[in-house]
Amino acid sequence: MDLKTAVSQTKLYCNSLTKYSRRKTREVSIGGIPLGGDNPVRIQSMTTVDTMDTKGSVEQVIRMVDAGCEYVRITAPSIKEAQNLEEIKKELRKRGYTVPLIADIHFTPNAAELAARIVEKVRVNPGNYADKKRFEEIEYTDASYEAELSRIRDKFTPLVKICKEYGTAMRIGTNHGSLSDRIMSRYGDTPLGMVESALEFLRICEDLNYHDIVLSMKASNPQVMIQAYRLLVQKLDEEGFQPYPLHLGVTEAGDGEDGRIKSSVGIGTLLEDGLGDTIRVSLTEEPEAEVPVCIELADRYKDRIPHDPIPDISHYPINPFEYSRRQTREVLNIGGHQVPRVVANLGSRDKITPASLFGLGYQYSVSLDKWNITDMACDYVFAGDKDVDFPLPGTLGIIYLHSTWLRHRETERSYPFIRAQEYVNGMEQSPVLNFISATLREISSELIEKLKHDTTAVLVINTSNRHGYAEERRIFVELIERNCNVPVIIGRHYKDIPGDRLQLYAATDIGGLFIDGLGDGVFLSAENSGGDKLINETTFNILQATRTRISKTEYISCPSCGRTLFDLQETTAKIRSRTFHLKGIKIGIMGCIVNGPGEMADADYGYVGSGPGRITLYRGKEVVKRNVPTAQAVDELIGIIQGDGNWVELEK
Repeated sequence: MDLKTAVSQTKLYCNSLTKYSRRKTREVSIGGIPLGGDNPVRIQSMTTVDTMDTKGSVEQVIRMVDAGCEYVRITAPSIKEAQNLEEIKKELRKRGYTVPLIADIHFTPNAAELAARIVEKVRVNPGNYADKKRFEEIEYTDASYEAELSRIRDKFTPLVKICKEYGTAMRIGTNHGSLSDRIMSRYGDTPLGMVESALEFLRICEDLNYHDIVLSMKASNPQVMIQAYRLLVQKLDEEGFQPYPLHLGVTEAGDGEDGRIKSSVGIGTLLEDGLGDTIRVSLTEEPEAEVPVCIELADRYKDRIPHDPIPDISHYPINPFEYSRRQTREVLNIGGHQVPRVVANLGSRDKITPASLFGLGYQYSVSLDKWNITDMACDYVFAGDKDVDFPLPGTLGIIYLHSTWLRHRETERSYPFIRAQEYVNGMEQSPVLNFISATLREISSELIEKLKHDTTAVLVINTSNRHGYAEERRIFVELIERNCNVPVIIGRHYKDIPGDRLQLYAATDIGGLFIDGLGDGVFLSAENSGGDKLINETTFNILQATRTRISKTEYISCPSCGRTLFDLQETTAKIRSRTFHLKGIKIGIMGCIVNGPGEMADADYGYVGSGPGRITLYRGKEVVKRNVPTAQAVDELIGIIQGDGNWVELEK
């Protein structure tokens, strides 16, 4: 079955596109803490200490649980680590901590079979549990492929039987970057390949009448991750599987605000549609730092109902399993094939001066009388009713409320902001660009007909609905069904929330729409929710995470775990400090071979731990240098980038 066939099915991947409703899943008991069913979204993370360090592991687990972690995953790469899980568990119980433990298994079925007798859950990766990855393309006949499935069944069945006997739960966790050569050869590097990888193992479990299963479809690219989870749910329904609970996560998200925003785009988009029963945010930080981010994301859906009603969608014109940007006409530098544009809000300022633009990527030097324009310089500024009476930098445009614009209509790069009903009624417009503001309630037939034929119009949408993501998506459906190709700026306004929460919320609300190819720009504004710089950079980081506008270097960095062969946080910081200016370059930083090179599948360059004190360097999936001493590895990586002609010197 190819992806096009899968897409042609009419079954929707979620309960509703307009009314918030969680997907009802099978309840799976994990050490007395049930997952799925009517239970809340559960929070989990993974230790970074060497599993053989019993005391260190126990102390870290306690910190994680005290931070709010409900399940804790610990790597067990070999028999000895699997055995030591018993000592860790004993010590935790002795200290009054009953948190369920999950053994993380790659490559080693014998370790999984031992761990399943000790801990409450095991995680297996179908890409490497029974296969070795060599990046080979293999031709299979139906008979030879069935023979491979029989081999996998023989290798996997003992673990399933042990889990049944001991009451141990299992996560079948597909990772985009570690799909087996067999899956890659038949399905390619696709969401469908990810889904089939898990379903091969799930079919074995169901044949053995074992159902204490959780499924995951992780990827470092949120777009791939979202598409895979959606397709998984559809396939489960199509083939009559039970509605197994989902573990959500964006793997190798990185650190800091980048990691938080990328994770929120992936996890939040799925939570918006009621998918997900447990979440883990994979940051290159201490695991207890992941937990508050998970809690923020999950807690948002505790009071999502009731929300303002949104008209149903009878036909969904967007393919949720493949990326295709909505086709729009080009108005100046908005829409068409232009990158999404960023609009910043200075309308609440008492006065707008050159200094007001500093946090928006424009830095004015008085002594030199010139502007320095950064890679994160916004494209437009909404000035509201404030006059801008100084020369503008670069190509920056100013948007005024209509009454104020009338005073500036002869000024270069000044454009009006017009309310929907006023626009329909008719008023003086700019001959080149007009921003028309509307909510879903204001999207009338008259408005759409006028927008269809107005080659100067850009629609700015907004919402105050608690379920605003779905409401704004509903606007796009209306435009597509009416064949209206007006460019759309996605507007969202937040008030009185901390800046770190703003990043998570905006990444969810805006990022998910761009993942589906919807949107030609962003107008993010916030009151008492972080300064101009944070708000502006959040917008660019959301576009970067959705890969719709690249403004800086991207780092695909795994979270540390007991397998990591170097100080991941320190190394990531060192590489970032020397390469952050390489706009558009993707660098994978992986602690061990489990997470590389597969997990950094679309990185341009890779830095992977290959042994104690040794690093292997990659160009794409190709090994360039093996066993480089750690002390020299960053310099060697930069040398490879320079040799490829992709290095630029940082301006002083």
